Amino acid sequence: MLYEKAPAKINLTLDVLHKRPDGFHEVEMIMTTVDLADRVWLRPSNDGHINIKVSERFVPNDRKNLAYQAADLLRRKYGIRDGVEIMLDKKIPVAAGLAGGSSDAAATLRGLNRLWKLQLSADELADIGSQIGSDVSFCVHGGTALATGRGEKIEHLPAPPNCWVILAKPSISVSTADIYRNLDVNSIKHPDTAGMLEALQTGDYGKMCASLGNVLEPVTMKLHPQVVVLKEKMEQFGADAVLMSGSGPTVFGFVRQEARVSRVYNGLKGFCKEVHAVRMTGERFLLD
Repeated sequence: MLYEKAPAKINLTLDVLHKRPDGFHEVEMIMTTVDLADRVWLRPSNDGHINIKVSERFVPNDRKNLAYQAADLLRRKYGIRDGVEIMLDKKIPVAAGLAGGSSDAAATLRGLNRLWKLQLSADELADIGSQIGSDVSFCVHGGTALATGRGEKIEHLPAPPNCWVILAKPSISVSTADIYRNLDVNSIKHPDTAGMLEALQTGDYGKMCASLGNVLEPVTMKLHPQVVVLKEKMEQFGADAVLMSGSGPTVFGFVRQEARVSRVYNGLKGFCKEVHAVRMTGERFLLD
């Protein structure tokens, strides 16, 4: 049996440049992994099938699951006849803007690359992952990166300055497709991507906080006022900077002073059940 870690990601920036002829949006986003992760176990099976077992009852255990799609794609591409049992121990909140499903798919690709001795590079796995979902390519690599195109073009970046990240997800789920449908690409206030790149290159915590931005945040906030309340509370309790991740609804805040972490964490626990205090990992996966 093989084990792979599938960490959540947060968006330090998320910009949408325009809608493409293929129907996707051209994006420019800076993402980094945090130390909140699903655990993915892979075991060969003799029945020739892909079997998914999930600890979270709201997550599909069939072809709708991105880990299933990753295994199926790899099998078909390389003519693999072996079966596999994939066990997903979910710790990342579901439909939260944290790429939990994409990270599970990426971990499945990395794990099956070892299990089936395919000897594919991370770039090759990321290219396969791009056929499953926009965030899968980034999740194959992990760490910190600028993602462009529809998310599949990855440029690796230095890890962010060290700090705590408080994650809080209200008890709602958000459809990414709905958020993009409600986005007016002609009235976007673009985030300071260049400023964020500079902050990461120089390790400037203050500039990183000042450069946070997500064009999907106003759209989600308009549809889901709970996100507005959560962001305001996180700022009120003392986070240095606060932003919604992805299409939401998870909101995250940076806290540099360890003494303030418990104040922010405990304050938010009074408003929503799913609150996590984690570190940014910022380190890439190294394939065997």
